[in-house]
Formats: sequence, C-alpha cells, structure tokens
Amino acid sequence: MNRRIALALLGFLTLAAGFGAAQGAETPSIDEPIRPAGESTLDEFLWLKRPLLVFADNPSDPRYVQQIQLITERLDALTDRDVVVITDTDPATRSPIRRAMRPRGFMIMLLAKDGSVILRKPSPWDVREITRSIDKQPLRQQEVRDRRDALRQ
Repeated sequence: MNRRIALALLGFLTLAAGFGAAQGAETPSIDEPIRPAGESTLDEFLWLKRPLLVFADNPSDPRYVQQIQLITERLDALTDRDVVVITDTDPATRSPIRRAMRPRGFMIMLLAKDGSVILRKPSPWDVREITRSIDKQPLRQQEVRDRRDALRQ
C-alpha cells in the first residue's frame, strides 16, 4: 500500500512539475483534465465544464495527495461528465479562483456548469461519490437523455 502511494505521489509530482513548466510557456487548454489554477477564472468554464476545485496550503498536504490519487485513478469517469480538475496549492499567489472561493486549508469544491456550487468538502472524496453528486443534477440527467436519444437514431 505504501509503495502504491509513493508511486502515485511520484507520478503526481512529475505531472505537477510538467504543468508548472507548461504554465510558464502558455495557458493550459480548457480540455486538459487536470490543470493548475494559475490565472484561470471560473468564467472560462461556464456552461462548458464542471470545475472540481482542489485547494491545499501546499502540495505535500496528505489530504491533497490522497485526493489527487483518487482523482487520477478514475479520471475517465470525471472526463465523461465534463469535469475539469483545477488545483491550487499556493495561497500566497492568490489566484483569481482562490480569491473567488476563499478556501481555508484543504478543500474540494464541485461546481455545476452554470457556476453554482454543488458540493464543498474539507476532506478527500472518492470519485464515485463525486460522480453521484454530478449525476443527480438536472443538467447531467438531460445530457444522459440526449446521448441516449442520439444513439437510438
């Protein structure tokens, strides 16, 4: 178990380092499933994506590491639901998203496509629980019906 956590942490840190390098060169695409907050605003995702915000005071926070591990293990389930994961682990930079949401310590927040807050949790949540919260939303239910109807035709 410790070996899996260490490998996941190593993979995440490598991924985060890549995001940091890419962030300096250009702004990440809206289609990237996991991206740093940087200079992004929530308006960029309005009606396009469901932002899952993961805040921590530093990237070594065990809750943050656990949450990212849970997300990366089932990223496909989130991608199917138009979720973009936005991470912010530096309170000193005061990103626009951090200023708007005002988290304290570790926190995850899930927003609907219309920008409303679906959930706010102070501890890591399994992707299964997150997707259940999404699937209960009327817009998501309409998306599922539309896909089903498109397949029938």
